[in-house]
Amino acid sequence: MSKKDFIEVDGTVKQILPGGTFTVELDEPKIEIIGFLSGKMRQNHIRVLAGDRVKMELSPYDLTKGRITYRFK
Repeated sequence: MSKKDFIEVDGTVKQILPGGTFTVELDEPKIEIIGFLSGKMRQNHIRVLAGDRVKMELSPYDLTKGRITYRFK
């Protein structure tokens, strides 16, 4: 899959789970999904806390999990 095949959505982190995963509530469809940090966010030690606004990438094949790619300031 290429970069353009992913669905980009915005959401809010609701809960921090063990293992670097988060529960994120999406803006557009009001659903909660599981999100994990992308490699660059782990590498650069970007901290994500509950209540932060984030941008996520979802695969069109599995809409229950996503990768957190950006934390809004």
